[in-house]
Amino acid sequence: MCGIMGYVGPRQASPILLQGLRRLEYRGYDSAGIAVSDGGNMTILKAAGKLDQLEAVVAGAEPPGNLGIGHTRWATHGPPTDLNAHPHTDSTDEFAVVHNGIIENFHQLKEELMAAGKTMVSDTDTEVLVHLISDEYEGDLAAAVRKAVARATGAYALVAVTVHEPDTLVAVRMISPLVVGIGDGEMYLASGIPALLDHTRQVVVLEDGEMVTINPGRVVLETLQGDPIDREPAEIDWDVEQAEKGGYPHFMLKEIFEQSQVAADCVLGRLDGSSVTLEDVEWPRGFVEELDKVWITACGTAFHAGLVGKELFEGLLRVPTEAVYAHELRYRDPILEPGSLTVALSQSGETADTLAAARLLQDRGSRLLAVTNVVGSALTHYADDVIYTRAGPEIAVASTKAYLAMLVSQYLLALDLGHRRGALDQARALEVGGALAKLPAQLEEVLKREDGVEDVAQLLAGHDDIYFIGRGLDYAVATEGSLKLKEISYLHSEAMPAGELKHGTLALITEGTPVVVVNTQQHVYDKTTSALQEVKARGAMVIGVAYDDDTEIEAYTDHLLRIPRTLDLLSPVLSIVPLQLLAYHVADHRGLDIDQPRNLAKSVTVE
Repeated sequence: MCGIMGYVGPRQASPILLQGLRRLEYRGYDSAGIAVSDGGNMTILKAAGKLDQLEAVVAGAEPPGNLGIGHTRWATHGPPTDLNAHPHTDSTDEFAVVHNGIIENFHQLKEELMAAGKTMVSDTDTEVLVHLISDEYEGDLAAAVRKAVARATGAYALVAVTVHEPDTLVAVRMISPLVVGIGDGEMYLASGIPALLDHTRQVVVLEDGEMVTINPGRVVLETLQGDPIDREPAEIDWDVEQAEKGGYPHFMLKEIFEQSQVAADCVLGRLDGSSVTLEDVEWPRGFVEELDKVWITACGTAFHAGLVGKELFEGLLRVPTEAVYAHELRYRDPILEPGSLTVALSQSGETADTLAAARLLQDRGSRLLAVTNVVGSALTHYADDVIYTRAGPEIAVASTKAYLAMLVSQYLLALDLGHRRGALDQARALEVGGALAKLPAQLEEVLKREDGVEDVAQLLAGHDDIYFIGRGLDYAVATEGSLKLKEISYLHSEAMPAGELKHGTLALITEGTPVVVVNTQQHVYDKTTSALQEVKARGAMVIGVAYDDDTEIEAYTDHLLRIPRTLDLLSPVLSIVPLQLLAYHVADHRGLDIDQPRNLAKSVTVE
């Protein structure tokens, strides 16, 4: 997720670009840059860091020109450096491109371009696009862009300019958002509506597979095949804050609803049937075959993702796995044998306790793999291997989409390791890979059921104590569901394995006590149902999370939150979403500050 801004018209472009990027900085703040053309030359200014760094570069050296593009980056390929910042140019500096998304086949394209004598100066996938466009250019920028994107696969949005056509912007949307803003003799282009609201309320939203060519007084919208599209502009009545949140009342709700796209982005270019390609993972010869122990370390929400990983690695890989809170592990004296793998989970890659625990195990001989959302973070510098979750910036303090991306990343890791170890036969690998590929569409279906979750939330908002139970993978999900509720609603919430209820906590279950049960694991379904009977007998109000086709659970629950049927192994990716929505709506009914709950910070960088 990155911020894109473009302008063509009678005014100087650079102030408009910087103003638009400021509105889009929530979409990425690793680096920023602008390209401005005055009809003869292209000036490129860019800087690593937040937008302030770029503004300092531009101050006093504002490039002249009435056409320009700008970008604020959330890194997915290559660390946040000046060279990796957008815009990217070809070797002549006559073409420039900004890009949001992922080019799946960029390694192949890069090799082809370098073999043809092109020089690549960055680590990004974006740079191949500008060279492709330059190669294809024969006096028509739109035609060159059309030919270039025909060679690229992935999910992205791009905007291209050239000094040869100083009044033209050409843009393509392939899944990642793009919006055209229509002014009076001037046009704007952005990855989000907030960047446009200071200038116009008239917008045309591009759809997937569409291309737009923009001049100061003209917008030409067409398919990538060149077929014209007639679409009337829409009138936007949001204020800027609403627009930044995509029309949602809170960033947390927006981020919950982004999760189907996050899941799709996480597997993009990495999953082909049962085959997994992890671009920043290079296993030493013999390491995977001899792997004898997996350590998972993390804190908070990331630790709960690790609980899923533990069940997953032991179940699929048949390798002993220990999930340990980082703040506990760092003060232990763990026993390590040669051939162990440490999986360190951290959304920010800067969590102090996780860094310390990961380094401890690494210093004792374990190979360190980081699962993180931030390219260039401290954890990635220490790690031997990295899986970037591709969740994009997460603004709400309570993590949702970053958690889900950690889950999906661990499934990819397990599938890769299982295949390499021979622990998965081809039929099982294809079954898991196929189910993984279906998750984005199934998440969309879960999100459509928000109204039913909100109804249940109204019933919980007045209670003081709520209990979450489950077994195995369901228990792992219950821990995260409970944490989400307490983080933002300030209600006491407790999660435990369903079998643990009768060992003390059952004494707290009285008439009307809410108990949330996650019950998707068929091999322990009856055991979990037995626990439900125990709490029902004490008068509990039972809220179940279960598959659509599960009718048996209806006898033991008062309210049901349904998810589509999937492999039990993958159910945590779906079953967490109703619990995230439940926490959100409980807090909303209580009138609380959902995005910034009291006493909490997004990234805990102190011990």
